Amino acid sequence: MWRGLWTLPMRAARGLCRSCSNRGSGAAAPGSGATIFALSSGQGRCGVAVIRTSGPASGPALRSLTAAQDLPPARSARLRLLSDPRSGEPLDRALVLWFPGPQSFTGEDCAEFHVHGGPAVVSGVLQALGGVPGLRPAEAGEFTRRAFAHGKLSLTEVEGLADLIHAETEAQRRQALRQLDGELGRLCHDWAETLTTALAHVEAYIDFGEDDNLEEDVLERANSAVQGLQAALGAHLRDARRGQRLRSGAHVVIAGPPNAGKSSLVNLLSQKPVSIVSPEPGTTRDVLEIPVDLAGFPVLLSDTAGLRQGVGLVEQEGVRRARASCDFLDTVVARMGAQSSNGSSQRLLLVLNKMDLLSHEGPGPKPDLPPHLLLSCLTGEGLEGLLEALRKELAVVCGDPSTGPPLLTRARHQHHLQGCLDALGQYKEARDLALAAEALRVARRHLTHLTGGGGTEEILDVIFRDFCVGK
Repeated sequence: MWRGLWTLPMRAARGLCRSCSNRGSGAAAPGSGATIFALSSGQGRCGVAVIRTSGPASGPALRSLTAAQDLPPARSARLRLLSDPRSGEPLDRALVLWFPGPQSFTGEDCAEFHVHGGPAVVSGVLQALGGVPGLRPAEAGEFTRRAFAHGKLSLTEVEGLADLIHAETEAQRRQALRQLDGELGRLCHDWAETLTTALAHVEAYIDFGEDDNLEEDVLERANSAVQGLQAALGAHLRDARRGQRLRSGAHVVIAGPPNAGKSSLVNLLSQKPVSIVSPEPGTTRDVLEIPVDLAGFPVLLSDTAGLRQGVGLVEQEGVRRARASCDFLDTVVARMGAQSSNGSSQRLLLVLNKMDLLSHEGPGPKPDLPPHLLLSCLTGEGLEGLLEALRKELAVVCGDPSTGPPLLTRARHQHHLQGCLDALGQYKEARDLALAAEALRVARRHLTHLTGGGGTEEILDVIFRDFCVGK
């Protein structure tokens, strides 16, 4: 460690870059000077469809379609007759709203048209907007990209919004809403503030190390702050896979001997007949996968061939694939009818099916079994207990979005936090105060990039391409 090795002022270190990217810097939306428009609600017939605009020509477009001299009061709905500005043909009687910038979603002047949701009405209004000078159809994600470019959303909040739109389970919705509310961004901002303070202490020592007015423990405080931040980053990185599983889905494999009821359990959990059920052993000969909402968590559920020595080449291949699925899964294995685990380090939930065949006097003498659950796929008895057990297991491997610190849901988050942690390691090993200060700048830059971009246009394109047109 470099403590005490440098006591002379190091003003040459001032030449090292101290700048960091500001929120939303370098992320201007493509064609941001134009006014865009798009259908923001779903396609097809519906009661109400929402068409929105964003850009400097939003006000003239609203006046043009309503033939009104004055715009409606800001953020207040008004009923207006919409007409084609070129032909004067009435299009619909609709609610219109006016959102002057910067108090709008994108930070620009925006207008919304809440029209009846028939395809002809929507098409007519879109064609009318296309005829207004200065307007063009929006690209996918362009409204959100403009909101990011104008500092209305941080990059992590943008990702949370995308996850919220695509959320299919309760756990995904809760996690996405927490990220959209800015929890991850605020946490990274606090970490960046810690680094800024530590960097200020180091640079003060570089410049004024011989000044009697400088507090003696200034470097110790910087070291303590870095040490605490290293521990926090390490804890989040150890849990990184949990957030990614929650976003993309955990992998649950149902494995066990033939005719134990594996396919019946798949049908019971998915609430649809996705697997063929037959009294003949070896019915399933391949790995069948289906996405399901399991106890509020997203799950890729796999039905596999019965684990035995297959009587034919096809079944033998199915057994091989079943074993391979168990080797590469990242969450929970449910074994049907097995009496002991195979010693694997994977999380194992032992389920004994066909409890309806047990006598009323009880199961009778049996060998010692590891912790297990009883279930009847025929009657559904024991299903609630199994779902609760799965919920607890999935909360462990995916994280509970209702409690604890915000999760890292994307590989990009993990990359920048790992880069920050690596830079802090270089700070601890530096034997030169100038290099130590630069390591702190690199660490802070990673946190800034996580929430504020600062990357290439290609990275931003990847983030926004998953948005639909109109959002």
